[in-house]
Amino acid sequence: MAEEFDVIVIGGGAAGENAAGRVQEGGLSSVVIESELVGGECSYWACMPSKALLRPGEALAVAMRVPSIRGAITGGIDVAKALSSRNAFASNFDDSGQEQWLASVNATLIRGHGKITGERTVTVVEKDGTVRELVARKAVIVATGSSSLIPPIDGLADAAAWDSRKIVTAVSVPERLVILGGGVVGVEMAQAWNSLGSVVTVIEMQSGLLPQEEPAAGEFVAKAFAEKGITVFTGKRVTAAHRNGGEVTVTLDDGASVTGTELVVAVGRTPNTSEIGLESVGLAPGKFIEVDDHLLANGVSGGWLYAIGDVNRRNLVTHMGKYQARIAGDHIRGKDVTAWGDNVASPRVVFTDPQVASVGMTEKVAREKGINVRMVTWPYGASGGAATMGEGIDGTCIWVVDEDKRTLVGATFVGPGAGELIHAATIAIVGQVTLDVLWHAVPAFPTVSEFWLRFLESYGL
Repeated sequence: MAEEFDVIVIGGGAAGENAAGRVQEGGLSSVVIESELVGGECSYWACMPSKALLRPGEALAVAMRVPSIRGAITGGIDVAKALSSRNAFASNFDDSGQEQWLASVNATLIRGHGKITGERTVTVVEKDGTVRELVARKAVIVATGSSSLIPPIDGLADAAAWDSRKIVTAVSVPERLVILGGGVVGVEMAQAWNSLGSVVTVIEMQSGLLPQEEPAAGEFVAKAFAEKGITVFTGKRVTAAHRNGGEVTVTLDDGASVTGTELVVAVGRTPNTSEIGLESVGLAPGKFIEVDDHLLANGVSGGWLYAIGDVNRRNLVTHMGKYQARIAGDHIRGKDVTAWGDNVASPRVVFTDPQVASVGMTEKVAREKGINVRMVTWPYGASGGAATMGEGIDGTCIWVVDEDKRTLVGATFVGPGAGELIHAATIAIVGQVTLDVLWHAVPAFPTVSEFWLRFLESYGL
């Protein structure tokens, strides 16, 4: 006999957990189906452990910028402790704490594989082979996330390449690391493992690192990488890969080759939708699920199937998956809500040194959308607050202004600690605060945030 719940959530990552918690707050019952670890990618194979790997090198760089304590640094990073800390940040890959959280909000957890079999119906195969039939009185939410995209490169399938999970959870430092992709994962892992002793090469097919951000952001990261001894190839495409024992070689489109002991593929993400029964409701398996602003799946009648997080491709960052979970949960509860923050003001941070923090549109994207924009820049280190951080503070601040509305539509900050400063720009964009109003939001002196005053002065206020 089928078990009934108000809401069935397929996928117990950050988005799925938050969706279950949100509907439970509204008095609805929920069940979360998870085949791996509750908490998902961010908790165990991405956000948290990767930041633990990056932190030792960042902390060392912070200290090295201060002349009065530079001489006190007599040793390097303790690799064993860094890897142990990484494991601790990932809860030692034990999800009992997340399981307890679901229990605390009275959500049911089923460990197994969930598959949609029809309208509001899901079949679950538990790890011991037990089959359970579930029926949702109100909604089914797909929150299965995404995985590393493996491109069709000649020989790559046999080259024992690592994906994002394997590089984040590596148990030892690769001697020579070759990374395909200069996006967020690629540059963060390049810096993390370089700081722990690996010789790193990054290959990016676009013209610069971090190709989705302002060009200056990638340029500053590339400059920092050169100073750290990280080799970067941009505008190069990998045409083949070959492993010979303990070495792997990739061939570039110009005929050159790069050899390492490990190869990491970090060129994008693919949705985890191949095995969840989308074909039973007329959707294509293995594809992203297109949704409307209620997070309801397009092409499925009845208003019962939602898709949140990476799986809908609206915005592939954890915090926006959680945002979508709250919106979807509220909509299921009957509230008149729509998602729009993930489209207009998505904050994102690349935790390299310097950090790259951005929100909203780049100048290029804004112009492509037909917005009459003006870009204003200011050196990140040109403030009293930045001066107190030490020597050699490098970076930039970029604001993209809608001239017709006199509001911000995008901002990028590149420099040490930039990630903690981006929320002010997020608020300005979401609130559509005019520059004339911002003029009266006076930054404290001496803080790095003084760059807001310089921006407005440079603009002409």
